[in-house]
Amino acid sequence: MPRRHYGRWLATALILLAIGSIVRAFALGQIEWSVVAQFLTAPAILFGLVNTIIMAIAAMALGITLGVLFAVMVMSPNPVLHYSAKGYIWFFRGTPLILQLLLWFNLALVFPTLGIPGLFEFRTVDVITPFMATLLGLGINQGAYTAEVVRAGILSVDQGQTEAAQSIGMARPTIMRRIVLPQAMRVIIPPVGNEFISMVKLTSLASVIQFSEILRNAQTIYFANGRVIELLIVAAIWYISVVSVMSFGQHFLERRFSRGQANRGRGQ
Repeated sequence: MPRRHYGRWLATALILLAIGSIVRAFALGQIEWSVVAQFLTAPAILFGLVNTIIMAIAAMALGITLGVLFAVMVMSPNPVLHYSAKGYIWFFRGTPLILQLLLWFNLALVFPTLGIPGLFEFRTVDVITPFMATLLGLGINQGAYTAEVVRAGILSVDQGQTEAAQSIGMARPTIMRRIVLPQAMRVIIPPVGNEFISMVKLTSLASVIQFSEILRNAQTIYFANGRVIELLIVAAIWYISVVSVMSFGQHFLERRFSRGQANRGRGQ
C-alpha cells in the first residue's frame, strides 16, 4: 500500500487557499488597474528606474572596491592597517544605513567647506548632492559587509598555495591578485550577488534625502493624484523585474565560476 501524505495535501490546500484569498483581495479591492498600466511607463517612473539602476551599480562598485581593500587590510600583519580596517567594519556595520545616509546628506553642518585651505575649497552643500550622499552612504556601508565576504573567500583558499607562491619570490600583492582572489571568486560571487540584489532595494531608503529613485518618484505622483496603492504596485513591479534580471545574471556567473573551478580540478 502506498503511503498517503495527508500532511502534504493539507499544506497544499492551505497554500492554495492563501494564494486564492490574496488574488481575490487584489481583484475585488479598490485598485484601478488602468492607473497601474498608465503609470507603469510614465516618464517620472522610468527616470526613477534609471536612477535606481545607476545608483545600485555605482554603489556596488564602490562597495566591492572598498570591500576588497579592507579585507586585505584586515588580514595584513601590519597592526595599523589591521585595526583601521576593523574599526571601519565595526562602525559601518554597527549603525543603521538610513542614519548614515542622513549623516552624509547633512555633512555641511559639520564641514561647511571641503578641500585644501589656500589651494581649493568647495561648499559642502554644492558637493554633497542627494546623488553623492546616496552613493557615499550606500557604497561605504556596502564596503563593510563586502569586506567580510571577501575575507571569507580568501580564507577558503588553501594556505599552501600562498606559501608556494612566496617560495618562488612572488610579492604579496601579486599573490593576492593572481593566485588567491581568482580562486576565492567561487566563494565570493554568491553572497556578493545577493548583496547586489539587496542594493537595488536599499536605494529606496534614499527617498528620505530626496534622491529621485523609483519609490521617491512614485510617492511624488501619488501625493498629487491620491492613487497610493496603484503607484506602490507600479514601484513593486519594477523592483521585482530588475531583481529577477539580476538573479538570472547571478546564476550565470555562479555557473561560470563553478565550471572554471571544475576544469581546473580536472587539469590537476
